[in-house]
Amino acid sequence: MSVHVAQPGCEPLPGRLGQRVRAARARIGMTRRALSQDARVSERYLAQLESGAANPSVAVLRRIANAMALPLVELVAEEDEDPVELKLAVAALRRLAPEKLAEARRFLESTFSPKSGDLRERRISLVGLRGAGKSTLGAVVARRLGVPFVELDRLLEQEHGAAVGEILALYGQPALRRYERACLERVTAETPAAVIATGGGIVGSTASLALLLERTHCVWVRATPEEHMARVVAQGDFRPMAQNAAAMADLRAILHAREGFYGQAHAVLDTAGRPPAQSAEELHRIALGLLEGRVSGIDSTAEHAL
Repeated sequence: MSVHVAQPGCEPLPGRLGQRVRAARARIGMTRRALSQDARVSERYLAQLESGAANPSVAVLRRIANAMALPLVELVAEEDEDPVELKLAVAALRRLAPEKLAEARRFLESTFSPKSGDLRERRISLVGLRGAGKSTLGAVVARRLGVPFVELDRLLEQEHGAAVGEILALYGQPALRRYERACLERVTAETPAAVIATGGGIVGSTASLALLLERTHCVWVRATPEEHMARVVAQGDFRPMAQNAAAMADLRAILHAREGFYGQAHAVLDTAGRPPAQSAEELHRIALGLLEGRVSGIDSTAEHAL
């Protein structure tokens, strides 16, 4: 097995923390003594922290961040500090009512991004929980459209010489999501026409979801939690049945947590209660409509009540 994991940054976290605390103090004109008093941390400890020699707890970092009126994430984020203009833009977005955020995002995309239709070309992506039917339906629709069918998880496994579960167990979610996004970037850059079935957890990466929405015509393939569970078992995975009640509760919680992200898709296909042939026919109709630009924001449940 050959798996290589690129580290997100070379500088150790204590060093980054120290630099950020020191820079934040300077930006607001706060002395170390004042910060010490407000955060209930000794000056000596703050000096160690700012020099990169301390390893503070989350509770201590939260007190330090609160004392400087900063979000905790600004101190601990993996990425370099955001530009001032980006911080101001984010602050402005946070002041908007929830129902206005989607409108603001569409305005930004239409004003500052290339035409979405050009970027999406003839690519259809399928998102949703395991057991929704993405692989089965995707393969059928790809044949009908005469385009390649790509299972992102299988491509990831081929490129990195390990099963998705092994990568997750050995290196964790961050490595898996980086690999997943790299595969998605490569597929969308090299394949102008395809049906792409994604892993259920791809929406755990906001960057990957944004890439799907920008470079593909995205369809959420969904079903009821009971049908998701039944289809997983039918695929030969009996692990959920060992603790059926707990597994179903976990499945409902996962679906609830992801619904807002899946719901950003350009169209929705509900496969609940439908035979595969009917779902494939409906997905083909949706795909044609998206590719031809005739329709957007399709919800198959609204148009075809079960």
